[in-house]
Amino acid sequence: MKGLRKYLAPFAPDQSGASAVLSDMGGIIVICDAGGCAGNICGFDEPRWFMKKSAIFSAGLRDMDAILGRDDRLVEKLALAAGKIDAEFAAIIGTPVPAVIGTDYQALKRMAQKKIDLPIMTVDTDGMELYDAGEEKTWLELFRTFAGEKLPVVKNRVGIIGATPLEIHSMNAPAEMEETLKEQGVEEVFCYGMGAGIKQVREASSVEKNLVIAPAGLKAARLLEEKFGTPYEVCYPGAGKILRDKLARQGFSMDDLTGKKILIMHQQVLANEIRKEIGDRAVCTAATWFMLKKELKSEGDIHLTEEDQFTELISREQYDVIIGDEILKNAVPGFEGIYLKLPHFAVSGKL
Repeated sequence: MKGLRKYLAPFAPDQSGASAVLSDMGGIIVICDAGGCAGNICGFDEPRWFMKKSAIFSAGLRDMDAILGRDDRLVEKLALAAGKIDAEFAAIIGTPVPAVIGTDYQALKRMAQKKIDLPIMTVDTDGMELYDAGEEKTWLELFRTFAGEKLPVVKNRVGIIGATPLEIHSMNAPAEMEETLKEQGVEEVFCYGMGAGIKQVREASSVEKNLVIAPAGLKAARLLEEKFGTPYEVCYPGAGKILRDKLARQGFSMDDLTGKKILIMHQQVLANEIRKEIGDRAVCTAATWFMLKKELKSEGDIHLTEEDQFTELISREQYDVIIGDEILKNAVPGFEGIYLKLPHFAVSGKL
């Protein structure tokens, strides 16, 4: 049945993805809602909320504010916040409320710029799409807004685009990626949004190459290539070590995958990289509920939209191994093969 969930939790929506990109950037983030969407973001979709400070606010829209489209009230509140917080920028993130009343984000941006001496971003998310759609819009807007100057390229400096808690396998992933890259001779890593802030975004043209670790970052990498000539590579540094560690933790090795039929469930880039590590020793299929970019897709890869599609897939294909978030196991209680736990925070809210 369309939309029915018996085993899986709701996936993180687009406004959560937008907030995830900006949360660690040192800006004022305004969720344009009555309070519920901001509560969901901070309570369920942003693990950093419990670890460090971030200026994420609800616009606190009341019924008449929404009905009458009182954007001036929002701008007044934002100006008050900007007067009390030492912020690098301000961002207004959309939810179903402004989508329903037809908010003009460009007009809202111009109004805010007249009152506030900060760069203003707006992201027209509407709460109807999944987290990666919100991330994609936000990465693009972030680099359009701040990466304006062509700087000399710094040798062995690399940028990582796409890293948010909703995309990675662990909150330690940025540090693990940096360690892997430095072992390969990279001297400096800009992990945008998880370590690297607005200063590094402004210096984006100085990197030698960008690494796209999630499909939501692909359009932004192409923008930087067109604008500055910065090449990019789609990869997930350290994917092989992640796979071997997961296997060892459950008492298996790479040899245990030989000859098996394997399903890998995650965001497309990480799933692809794990499949690459397994190589010819097994038959691997990648599947996802999220972006499945044609240029990154292999024959047989699967895009899912419903929970029962997943259960039917497992029943029909008789996989020997499933690699995916632990919550997915709830939907296939009769599965008797090897289940390797690979956390995906956008799916389960656990890392």
